[in-house]
Amino acid sequence: METFFSSDSSSAAAKEFSLDPKWLVDPKHLFVGPKIGEGAHAKVYEGKYRNQNVAIKIVHKGDGPEEVAKREARFTREVAMLSRVQHKNLVKFIGACMEPVMVVVTELLLGGSLRKYMLNMRPRCLDMHVAVGFALDISRAMECLHSHGIIHRDLKPENLLLTADQKTVKLVDFGLAREETLQEMMTAETGTYRWMAPELYSTVTLRHGEKKHYNHKVDAYSFAIVLWELLHNRLPFEGMSNLQAAYAAAFKNVRPSAENLPEELALILTSCWDEDPNSRPNFSQIVQMLLDYSSSISSLEPVIPSHVFTSENKLLPPESPGTSSLMAKRDDLGETPKAKLANRPRGVFFCFNHCY
Repeated sequence: METFFSSDSSSAAAKEFSLDPKWLVDPKHLFVGPKIGEGAHAKVYEGKYRNQNVAIKIVHKGDGPEEVAKREARFTREVAMLSRVQHKNLVKFIGACMEPVMVVVTELLLGGSLRKYMLNMRPRCLDMHVAVGFALDISRAMECLHSHGIIHRDLKPENLLLTADQKTVKLVDFGLAREETLQEMMTAETGTYRWMAPELYSTVTLRHGEKKHYNHKVDAYSFAIVLWELLHNRLPFEGMSNLQAAYAAAFKNVRPSAENLPEELALILTSCWDEDPNSRPNFSQIVQMLLDYSSSISSLEPVIPSHVFTSENKLLPPESPGTSSLMAKRDDLGETPKAKLANRPRGVFFCFNHCY
């Protein structure tokens, strides 16, 4: 097994992006395995850190001074948020380093993405208890983020991963997250169009990169679209492209149908995707509404796991925050999480130069 890269000046790296030394990854103990995901700005690998299975995201620095500076600033902001926000429904943050490249390390989740989970169930719908339990996991994660003044801005099923037993959902991908501010203008057109709040979409921003004021209620809208998916196991705005869906939601006030749902769930959906952000509930209210509905169906089978019946953000001790674009091991072959864990190659780890 080869080391990720030779030991570097940990103190210098920590100082450069103001990371508490306890979160600074020691390169001597970091090993890189198979690639498990890739995005426009980063690659994700399975790996090991101090004999713990982890996910390792290596961020590309970009081309040209302006692009490099932009990505470094985004990385610094992301790591700063991850290192201070901790919750059982956020992927566990293990550490980061900035030299020789920008790296974020988190726990490795083997249950696959929520998107994959739902696709594998189609055309069947999720059991109502399961759907509501997942919705509670998501809303609690968002409640925690918002309590720390952080907006996620890209809430969607691809950014929600399942634990190996597929009973708990954890939020990932803080690449677009940022601290909320009342003064500073923030970039619009942020997120994924199909799940994007109407106030983030504008034909003007497409042309000019306009910035505008918005707040944490953009995440409530995205949550409503995800909840609709959990209840119907269908793609929202079917028959539309991502851009068409965003345009219809922003300029024609089009929403998926909330008909044929229990009144309590229909109210959550319609209030969360309200055109007026100020009319949308916050996530503490959303958690309570979901808990009330859970209690009303608690006599039905299967029973919802007990963790969904109590508010946890203020009672649980800190665990660990999430991270950006760190994905579970691929489940392309449809294997169960336990089978994947048992069948994956052992000891296949490479030096850093093979990975970027």
